[in-house]
Amino acid sequence: MSIQNKIQTREEIASISEQLKKAGKKVGFTSGSFDLVHAGHLDYLEKAREMCDVLIVAVNSDSSIKQYKSPDRPIIPEKWRAKLMAGLQFVDYVFLFDETNNNVNIQTIKPDLYIKAGDWDKSKMTSAPLVESYGGRVVNIPVEEQIKTTDIINKIKELVMKEGLQGTTLELPKIGEKQKAVFLDRDGVINEDQGYVSEPEKFKLLPGVLEGIKQMQDAGYKIIVVTNQTGIGMGYYTKEDFFKVNLEMFKQVSQAGIRIDKIYFCPHSLSEDCECRKPKPGLLKRAEQELHLSLADSWMVGDKAADILAGKSAGCRTILVSTGHGEKEKGIGEEDFYAADLEEAARIIGK
Repeated sequence: MSIQNKIQTREEIASISEQLKKAGKKVGFTSGSFDLVHAGHLDYLEKAREMCDVLIVAVNSDSSIKQYKSPDRPIIPEKWRAKLMAGLQFVDYVFLFDETNNNVNIQTIKPDLYIKAGDWDKSKMTSAPLVESYGGRVVNIPVEEQIKTTDIINKIKELVMKEGLQGTTLELPKIGEKQKAVFLDRDGVINEDQGYVSEPEKFKLLPGVLEGIKQMQDAGYKIIVVTNQTGIGMGYYTKEDFFKVNLEMFKQVSQAGIRIDKIYFCPHSLSEDCECRKPKPGLLKRAEQELHLSLADSWMVGDKAADILAGKSAGCRTILVSTGHGEKEKGIGEEDFYAADLEEAARIIGK
């Protein structure tokens, strides 16, 4: 059977399933997003096919995945995911569905076997009673290939971030009109400053952060984080720890539709005479060159005098926020504006 003939609507496959069962065939059914297909998927689907005469695979539509996974998923559009499933020799039929569970699928197709991977707890499956109500059976397949799509995506993000933080990837071409940016310090401005923030689970957004950054982004500003990370140079934590915390930050802000365009950081200790540690403007100047920015049209927002002095040296307008160390350092760097938090800072920038 051709790949295209394997892909049908749910109703068409329900009719096919009924005919197959009348002919004495055992019909198996399973589902998934199958966004980035890996060895774990193949192992599971091959074993599923061994349990039945015909294997039907339901693929979550793009809208379905956005509801139960993330607004940023899927990576691969639904028509290609369905086509990939249909291309596997141990898959007989494929259809797309919009729901976030399999209740309608099971009620419509009534498979002999409802097959799930072994990491699913049958007692927590709302579809299990539906299968058993018409004499079907739920089967779990033990997971042998311990691979997860989320782990693959996180690994890619980590690799991209390592490259991006070093300025070797994701750079914009230096053509056209220069862009404007809001430079944000991280600890004490975006998240609670707990000393050395080196563990993802300790990353906590401050009030007003999501609202403020979203307003800045919607106003056409690039969002760039510039942060001193003395703890790396002093050996308190590694660059990998720093990357993991940033991944958690990306995860939390992306839920509000926020994209952080780039992160620049200084990993040096206080004793090192580097050009990137704020109050020196090295990080901002580097961003200016790599991202083709107009610093005169950009802002630096921080909670320390060092942030303000770096911004002024780079030619940016500056805002000191009261979060973090802001109250203690008010006026030291002669900031242009003082704000309670990033939400108020966004209103100042938008004037």
